[in-house]
Order: sequence, then structure tokens, then C-alpha cells
Amino acid sequence: MAKKPPPRKNHKDAGRKKKVSVLTTEKVEYIDYKDVNLLKRFVSDRSKVRARRVTGNDTQQQAEVARAIKNAREMALMPYAVRVTTQRNNRDRGGRSDRGPREGGRGDKPEAAENADAPAGDDEMVDATEAPAEVEATEES
Repeated sequence: MAKKPPPRKNHKDAGRKKKVSVLTTEKVEYIDYKDVNLLKRFVSDRSKVRARRVTGNDTQQQAEVARAIKNAREMALMPYAVRVTTQRNNRDRGGRSDRGPREGGRGDKPEAAENADAPAGDDEMVDATEAPAEVEATEES
């Protein structure tokens, strides 16, 4: 009889080592919702619960972590969401930096281009010495 070939390995797992959970390495037996430092390890920068394949948790550990995170959020120990703000450069707006300035667009004003050297709001500047005098005059009457 012919020999049986060895079983095939899954091509996705080839050369990868299975991730080990933080809970098993630190020998955590009980996941407490008040232990925010531990729970932060299982949450992304936008406060999403990380997946099992990322954290290395087994099914039971992941369920306990998710429940503890939900309890911590309910008790206001952890945020539900973190707002991430990004800053834009004026020249990159609209993805047209390689084609030059926009013509006839929404924000184009001819007078703004003429006064580009002067900072905005110079016309309405009030002298700092005048403002307190007016306040004092209104208080006395």
C-alpha cells in the first residue's frame, strides 16, 4: 500500500506564532471592571474593544473582558468613545495641491487675496487702555 501524505498546513497560519493573551502571561484569574489599566490594554485608541485575534484571548476571556469594559463604561471609569481630531493644511484641501489654486470655488473672495499681508480683524481692534475706562464709567452710574 502507498503511504499517506502528511496533512496539509493552513497557508494562512504558515510561519506565524499564535498570540498569547496578556491575561495568561500575567496569570489574571478575575477580570475586575474597576481595573482600568488592565482593561485599557484591550481597547483601541478610539475606545473600540480589540478583537480576539489581536489580543490573543480565548473565547471565554474575550467575553469577560468585553463585559468588564461595558461595566466600566457604564460606571464612567472608561469612555464610550474618544474623539480624534486631525489638522488639515490649507494647501492640501480638496486634494488639488498638484493642480494649483481653485478658481471660482466656495471660499474664494477677491478682497481676501488683496489683504493677505494684513492679519484678519485689524480694523476692529480696540485700544487696551480705553476698554477698562468704559467699564468703570458704566459701573458708577
